[in-house]
Amino acid sequence: FGLGVPVILRNSEETESSTRVLKKQMRQVKNPFGLEIPHPATASVTKGITLTPDCLEDCILTCYWGCSVQKLHEALQKHVYCFRIKTPQALEDALYSEYLYRQQYFIKKNDKEEKYCQLPEDAQVVDFGPVPRSRYPLIALLTLADEDDREIYDIISMVAVIHIPDESYRLSCRILYQYLLLAQGQYHDLKQLFMSANSTALSSSDTSPGERSTDRSLLEKAGLAEDEPELHEENSKDCVVCQNGTVNWVLLPCRHACLCDGCIKYFQQCPMCRQFVQESFPLSSKKEQDEDESTHI
Repeated sequence: FGLGVPVILRNSEETESSTRVLKKQMRQVKNPFGLEIPHPATASVTKGITLTPDCLEDCILTCYWGCSVQKLHEALQKHVYCFRIKTPQALEDALYSEYLYRQQYFIKKNDKEEKYCQLPEDAQVVDFGPVPRSRYPLIALLTLADEDDREIYDIISMVAVIHIPDESYRLSCRILYQYLLLAQGQYHDLKQLFMSANSTALSSSDTSPGERSTDRSLLEKAGLAEDEPELHEENSKDCVVCQNGTVNWVLLPCRHACLCDGCIKYFQQCPMCRQFVQESFPLSSKKEQDEDESTHI
């Protein structure tokens, strides 16, 4: 229709290749540490907190109350540049004793017994002041007890930053950050995935929407909120696009796991939040999926 009109013709292969996002190269490592808060509603600075470690090897759980925020992050940098934080003593040397109280427990392999942590009464600490704070309420350090195990695992320790409500700041108890420290000198912030499937392990808590909204506003005030709020999607393990394939791909940087192997190649934006996808990685390889299917059969 008309002369001199520029027309760009593309075949289907060119269109498909232009929308393909970069596949992030992943390296699988085994994390020997696990830590949960079984009763977050009952935790407080005055009443203490219950922690449940779940470790693949014998470990040492060390809890530091009122740890300096600045000294903790300096210690993480020292792990990268100076020395490796393999033991509680190594962390304490890096902290320069900038904490109020320390408790320590020996954790047997695969032992899920609850450990109770509490400040002594003579500490007379009822809160850690207004935000922004100079001290974290609680730091939990998990390290491998056996020196030989430190040669086996890439991840040699885990640091969990835990918020505990007090008289001046009543945000519900939760793990704010978890840092995995590697033997090679790196450390990584353990991030949560936002799954399209309904998973109890990934939901924030059994609180009402109003309480979750209040908690998030408090987190934002303290500068601790994630860029993306936790989403509670439909009760399905299928791809959110085709509703047929199994969810297998995680999109970055939004961390939504919502696409199957067939649909991943068609999206440059996340179908859940519309954020542009910079990279993506699979939860399991095709070989692992085939082995899993054959096991079920």
